Amino acid sequence: MVDSETARRNMVESQIRTNKVTDRRLIAALLDIPRERFLPKAVKSLAYLDEDIPLGQGRYMMEPMIIARLFQVAEVRPHDLALDIGGGAGYSAAVLARLCATVVAVERDGDLASAASHVLAEIDVDNAAVVEGPLENGYPRQAPYDLVFFNGAIAAIPDAIVKQIADGGRAVAVVVDESGVGAGTLFRKTGATLSGRAVFDANTPMLPGFERAAGFVF
Repeated sequence: MVDSETARRNMVESQIRTNKVTDRRLIAALLDIPRERFLPKAVKSLAYLDEDIPLGQGRYMMEPMIIARLFQVAEVRPHDLALDIGGGAGYSAAVLARLCATVVAVERDGDLASAASHVLAEIDVDNAAVVEGPLENGYPRQAPYDLVFFNGAIAAIPDAIVKQIADGGRAVAVVVDESGVGAGTLFRKTGATLSGRAVFDANTPMLPGFERAAGFVF
């Protein structure tokens, strides 16, 4: 049986480094954060596979490679205030917390939020807070944010969250177009304008509440 530390090293060497992730701080965080601690017992054995892992209630822990590439594209800075939309089990917040000053993770599922807070405290992550609430509202109380990360695929960034991004701030997400094709996308905000650029192909489950609205059929 492969121990967790070996599995983490294998994940980084075979999934992360081979997919254009070179940021040393990010790689160090991925090597250090125990991904399995954030998973239900029934799926802990899947922690280091290159796939999305079900958390229940239609939620998933995003594939390690996609998380890593989005964080690298975001160029997370030590002084950043980050917002994690759909914090889920708390893993992404833990990784982000190693890269920036403060993380606010919003989670609508009370059980997930409680579990995430518990594990973050257990592994001594003291610069990340999990708050419960509707994902599409973000968390305006602590805005503006230097970085917003979407923990699942989205069709578009809601205006309510765009307003919470600082001037000069960034957002990263897997954005799914009308044909169903996803792309890891970097957004930058200048003044009140948010512009996006697709960076790499990506496929991950939709984040509930961020699906494309159904159009009218005549």
